[in-house]
This record gives sequence, structure tokens and C-alpha cells, in this order.
Amino acid sequence: MSVLLVEDDPSIAIVITAALEDEGLKVTHCETLAQRDALLIDSDFSALVTDVMLPDGDGIESLSAIRQSHPTMPVVILSAQNTLDTAVRASDTGAFEYFPKPFDIDELVRTVRQAVGTRENIATGSDDAALGDGMPLVGRSQAMQAVFRMITRVLRNDLTVLILGESGTGKELVAEAIHELGDRRTGPFVAVNTAAIPAELIESELFGHEKGAFTGAVARHIGKFEQAAGGTLFLDEIGDMPMQAQTRLLRALQSGTIRRVGGRDEVRLDVRIIAATNKDLKPQIAAGLFREDLFYRLNVVPIQMPPLRDRPEDIEALARHFLKQAAGEGLPLRTLDAQAADLLTRQSWPGNVRELKNFVYRLALLARDNHIDALTVADLLEAEPARGFAAQEQPIDLDRAVQQWLETTNPAPGTIHAQAVAALERPLFAAVMSQTGGNQLRASSLLGINRNTLRKRLSELEIDPDAFAKRQ
Repeated sequence: MSVLLVEDDPSIAIVITAALEDEGLKVTHCETLAQRDALLIDSDFSALVTDVMLPDGDGIESLSAIRQSHPTMPVVILSAQNTLDTAVRASDTGAFEYFPKPFDIDELVRTVRQAVGTRENIATGSDDAALGDGMPLVGRSQAMQAVFRMITRVLRNDLTVLILGESGTGKELVAEAIHELGDRRTGPFVAVNTAAIPAELIESELFGHEKGAFTGAVARHIGKFEQAAGGTLFLDEIGDMPMQAQTRLLRALQSGTIRRVGGRDEVRLDVRIIAATNKDLKPQIAAGLFREDLFYRLNVVPIQMPPLRDRPEDIEALARHFLKQAAGEGLPLRTLDAQAADLLTRQSWPGNVRELKNFVYRLALLARDNHIDALTVADLLEAEPARGFAAQEQPIDLDRAVQQWLETTNPAPGTIHAQAVAALERPLFAAVMSQTGGNQLRASSLLGINRNTLRKRLSELEIDPDAFAKRQ
């Protein structure tokens, strides 16, 4: 079983090659599209692992031709351009899997072995036009990469999706992305906040009613299910839906039909269902507030939206994105200086992306000069003086911390260096593992040590990398 690896970064190529060869796979490595195409003419490979940005072109753009000449060869795509655009383009080529860099080498090896073993004929669903910068979601963090990958997996099917996450994390944006990038994009996208509809009206709003069904029903009303025919129905705050409406919704999902309130005829549905909630539905079920059978009907493909505090590396990109968005809506065009961007990144943002967006818009409006300029820490303080930005500006004084450790620990002569290194090493390794989400390849790169050395020290320090991965 042989694998063709197309990767122009020598260090990454060495790591991947060694890991795959350890699994008994033969690896042929090249660095350009031209070399790839020449090798594919004369050789038959069990799988192709390819980077996107290569010296002579885009590794995704030419994959449609590869799919035609080698229809049973699975393709695994690697990319440092970790955007939703790249994830969708990878999905549209019929790629077996997509890995944003940095990736977990063990997970990559497992995926390549699976690809080699199955050698499935993966159907392509490519749209000729590459998706542009109008992506509704922004983020290069590992947490958002997981979201992007889940989105790409549901674009070419009608499986029901349940989006979970705190208020303000962008659940409706995910629903819109699935609709706009999927096969139902030409149909309507109908969003319903089930928590905002009075309990006595929710069935009429969702399923419609016939004339005379109840007092005030002076004409037939077409409900949201029928309004969304051929498209997507987004049921937001599903955890707040009244129990009676939950029963009707369950029946509609089971039968694929609805009946208007006061009506007799069954109306067949042609709609994709995406639901979302900021509540943990398991306790709701235990308390008798949410139907367990409805939960399993909705939770076919769960997508967990990370809170902004778990993806601080995305904050600066989000802020700059919102500044451009604000300028497009008539506010002055702004940028951020480095200190202001750093201060934004160190905020907690309990309201998540929605809170950050609202603050950035306010910042763009209130900054004093109307010309193109870089916003500063002073502008942040002026936009929201009560936030306490200034209190978070002081950096940690490591020198003072070491001095305090020395004074309070009072180590024996001749042991100070060893004890100091030991005292610092465990929290340092734990912090790096937390920052990388348990990704040992990325952690070893950040620390500047060999991955085997990292594994050995983690074991000796009794640090479990899986514990950090679960936080992602």
C-alpha cells in the first residue's frame, strides 16, 4: 500500500513520512503539482495526501482532474489556510478528509490508513466557482476548524443538525452557512425563534392554520414549515419550545408531513431542519421539560460552537473583520494598532462574538477622527470606560515571581537550579498543552523540543494530553 505525499515544507514532510512508514505504508514524497502529476501518470497510489499552497499552484484547484483520472484514490487535504472557504473547497472536491495545520499526526495517520483501507469512490460535488471572502464565519483556531469540518460534512445531505453553544457564539451563522453553501441554497432560509412566540400561537406559526380554526383565524395562514419548502427551517432556542409543540414537531419529523391547525389534509414536507439551543438539553430531559425522543431526532449531527474565551487567538481577526463590516455599513473605516488588538484579545467577552461585534461597532462610531486610522488603547477606554481595560494592561512580572519563589521556598544550597526548573517546567508544559488543545505536534514545535522528548516529559510530569484535548 503506497501513499503519495505532496508537501513543500521539508520538516512536515519528514514527520508525516516517518509516521506513515511506521504504519507499514510506502510513502513517495514530492513538493510540486508538476511532480505530482508526473508520478500519477506512471504509478498507482492507494491514497493522496496533499498540501494546498504549493510552489507552482493551488493543490485543491486541480483535484477535479485527478478525481477523473483516479476516481478510486482517496484524497486527504492539508492546509495552513484554515478558513471555512478552504474547508468547503476541500469538501467540494470529494476529499476523504481535510486537516487544518497544525494537525495531530496520530489522527492523520489513522485517517490515511482508513482511506487506504476503504479506497472508496468518493463522489465530487464541486461548484466551479471558488467561494470568496463572503464567508459568514471567521476563525483559524482549532475549535473553529472542528466547526468548519462538521459544516462541510453536512453540505451534501439533508441530515438534521443540532447546533449547541452559549448565546452569542454564532449558531445562526452556522445555520446560514449550511444553507448558503449546501444543495438547498436556491430555496428559502426561514429562521424562527421558538422562545419568542407565545405558547398558544407557536403551533399556528410553525404548522399554519385554516380559516376559522380558532377565534381570529379569518383566513388560511401558511406556517413556517411550508414557507421554508425547498429550503431550510432554522428552529432557534429549541430548548424553550412548549411541550405540546414538541409533540407536534416530533410527529412532523417522524412522518415527514404536517397538518395545519384546524385542517384535515396532510401536507408533505420538503425542508431541511436545523435546530439550535444555548441550553444543555440533558438536564431539560431529566426535568421533564424536553422530550427525549425529540432530542434524538434533532441530534443527528451535533455541532458544538465554542465560546469566545476558548478561542482567544480568533479575537483580533474577528475585530478586524467587524471593523471592515462596519465600514461597509457606512461607519468610518478603521484598523487596530498592535496594543489595542492585544488588549482586546485579553478580554473575557462573556457575551461571546455578539458582544465583541457590538463593541467594535461602537468603537468605530465613537473614535474621534473620521479618517482612516489605527485605533489605540485610548480609543478602547473611551468607547467603554466602565469595562476596566486599563486594569488588564500590566504584564506579568516574571522576575518578581521568581524572587518571591526563592524567598518563600528557601531551597537548600546546590539545589536551587534543579528545583527552579522543576517548579517552572510542569506549569509551563501544562500551559502549552492547554494552549494547543493537547496537540503534541504543535506543542513540541512551540517548546522547541523533539516530540518523543515531549511525550517522555509529559509522562514524567504526570500530565495527560488527552485531558486538554477534551476541552476543545
